[in-house]
Amino acid sequence: MKRTASAAWQGGFKDGQGSITTQSGALKAYPYGVASRFEDQPGTNPEELLGAAHAGCFTMALSLILGEAGLTADQMDTHAEVTLEKQGEGFAITKSHLTLRAKIPGVDAAKFAELANKAKQGCPVSKVLNAEITLDAALV
Repeated sequence: MKRTASAAWQGGFKDGQGSITTQSGALKAYPYGVASRFEDQPGTNPEELLGAAHAGCFTMALSLILGEAGLTADQMDTHAEVTLEKQGEGFAITKSHLTLRAKIPGVDAAKFAELANKAKQGCPVSKVLNAEITLDAALV
């Protein structure tokens, strides 16, 4: 299975503007640039998109793992915080921190933590990241 996305860019680094498009059409020529990446201005950025991918992948992986354990979540909400840090002459994504709040009938805290950590390790996006991945998981 392969999925595609593309990016276009016009202009220089600081004054240029880019756009991102996904195969699904979820993003179609969606703007990004230096201001949205480094100055907290409107638009998206690669770290935000990676965070969305990581949160979505992890939550879906956990749903599968819960099903294999005979459990079904009433609700799972996952937030990802991706850290971009200056390293030497460039930047690196150094961490992705997942925060999960879930309502899962029939599971105790210990089993929940075990299953959530299994999902963190098994999520394909977790596997591709060369970064520290941390998880806070709580039943609500």
